[in-house]
Amino acid sequence: MNKTMYKTMNRTLYLLLICLLGAIAAVSGAQDELGTLKIAALEALITAPPSRALPIVQRVLKSDDREDIKARALFVLSQIDLPEAHATLVAMAQNSTGALQIEAIRMIGVSGAPVAMASLAEIYTAGSEDVRGAVLKAYLIADDSQAVYRIAAAATDPQALERALHMLGAMGAVEEVRALGARVEMSETLAQAYAMTGDIESLRKMAFDAAKPEAQVFAIRGLGLTSAPAANAALLSIYREQQSDVVRHAALEGLMISGYDQGVLALYRETQDIAAKRELLQLLVMMDSDAVWDEIDRALDERP
Repeated sequence: MNKTMYKTMNRTLYLLLICLLGAIAAVSGAQDELGTLKIAALEALITAPPSRALPIVQRVLKSDDREDIKARALFVLSQIDLPEAHATLVAMAQNSTGALQIEAIRMIGVSGAPVAMASLAEIYTAGSEDVRGAVLKAYLIADDSQAVYRIAAAATDPQALERALHMLGAMGAVEEVRALGARVEMSETLAQAYAMTGDIESLRKMAFDAAKPEAQVFAIRGLGLTSAPAANAALLSIYREQQSDVVRHAALEGLMISGYDQGVLALYRETQDIAAKRELLQLLVMMDSDAVWDEIDRALDERP
């Protein structure tokens, strides 16, 4: 094959490839435009009469349209306050799979419809880890802390309990977290839930309970997470009053987590113990405290 023929064949193949890629791009572009138009049409249904919008949304959900289009249809469905709409949403949450099921569960939370919300307990029990996580998020969206509490109270799996506790903390459900705290052993997750709800009283009570050293440490760290003035005061008291080195170190961790360098500085200035001063000075440096440099200069200027 001579060079001219070779170049001609290469050029022909190149042109064919360009045409093919152009055709693919055109089809893809057309599909994207069609999908965008369908989504726009669904969004327009939000302001339509519910009785007119519902059958259209149901038709889309039964079609072979893309998941993103069906997901938008689920959102529209969550905004239709009709028993048939709630029933369709529940059916999608129960019978769909994958991302579409997760989205249907989330939309039940968005809708907040009592009948649909009531179905979530059964879906949680029968569901996978992803489904259970989606149910908890739906409760969060609907601000249904009692439902999350029931899941946590009935949990036999430690991971399920921790996940529900974390969700209650995120919801600011003080009473529900306290009720669980009376029933379960203190854990890092429980301490974090107390901290997220701002329940300094419960944390302080556990932090001063020397009969449970491990729980004490969790509670002390939880106090640090709140960064509240009352929590900082409690951490200073723990450091000053407790004899356990582990607990005192945890109090310093709490102060570092809180970022309360003025408290650490006060401890440094009041103690006469050289080992303690060294630890507190190092902590102030780690916290990038502005005041630490004056203390370092003062220590270096000391004369025997």
